[in-house]
Amino acid sequence: MRVGIIGTGYAARSRAEALRKDGQVQIVAVAGRTPERSAAFAAEFGAAAYSDWSSLFCEQPLDLVFVSTINRDHAAIARAALEAGIHTVVEYPLALSVAEARSLVQLAAERQLLLHVEHIELLSGVHQLLRRELAGLGKLFAVRYITLTAAHPAPDRWTYRPDQFGFPLTGAVSRIHRLVDLLGKVERVSCQLRYDGPDLPHRYSSCYCTAHLSFASGLLAVLTYGKGDSLWCSQRLLEFHGQRGGLLINGEEATLLRPGSAHPLETGSRHGLFEQDTRMVLAHLRCGSPLYVDPEKMLHALAVAEAAERSAQTQQVVCVQD
Repeated sequence: MRVGIIGTGYAARSRAEALRKDGQVQIVAVAGRTPERSAAFAAEFGAAAYSDWSSLFCEQPLDLVFVSTINRDHAAIARAALEAGIHTVVEYPLALSVAEARSLVQLAAERQLLLHVEHIELLSGVHQLLRRELAGLGKLFAVRYITLTAAHPAPDRWTYRPDQFGFPLTGAVSRIHRLVDLLGKVERVSCQLRYDGPDLPHRYSSCYCTAHLSFASGLLAVLTYGKGDSLWCSQRLLEFHGQRGGLLINGEEATLLRPGSAHPLETGSRHGLFEQDTRMVLAHLRCGSPLYVDPEKMLHALAVAEAAERSAQTQQVVCVQD
């Protein structure tokens, strides 16, 4: 199987290391955003280096490509790959708009090609724990999900550039996707967003985004995402409150809460998820083994993020439109 990789960062390296362990795969081409990094990455894995992805598609016959570059370019690269008849794996988000994402899903179906959007949060030990334990909490009442990353100084990276990362809850859509996978569809969103930094609007040094999600079930969730140098403590917190108990995940520690008691739970490791995802893709292409991402849930999560962006712009409650 001839494989190409678009990107030279952490996700791309995780993919390449997983592919190298498979004796039936050859990494033949790598394209990055800088010639130096592309050449070094390609040399390490015995591949040809390209300074842009369009040249790679023109010159290399590929069976499969992994798209692990900046969010802004995901949709354009995925479309070019599918139109060239190449099975395609994209790190989330598939696109910065739900209309473009749905168009790509339809294109892949028409061409009978794989389009897999990585959402490794669903493979994590934390997510498996949530799937096991949530039913025991009874009817859920409220959810709180916080991801804050303090950074001093704020890095000069594409993840701090709105045109390349996207709206914060789109670029970080895995948080919404996790909740949709566990809790079902969202009907309405109210969202507020604040950026800070001397280089706005092109680059921010801090962002803070909080959204109130109203689910079809009646459940309410508050989702907060922030990063940068105006934040002074990092936090990863996920709380589920139900009629019979609660579930608290604080970093790597999980606690099941009952009246008068608290029971620690094992969350498992966060390591090796890109490798697991890569192995699942190869098994799917070889023997039809099932993958783990529901395209409709993936698209709905993007629709929720899009509604959050409109709400932040208008300061109105916005109905989610799939």
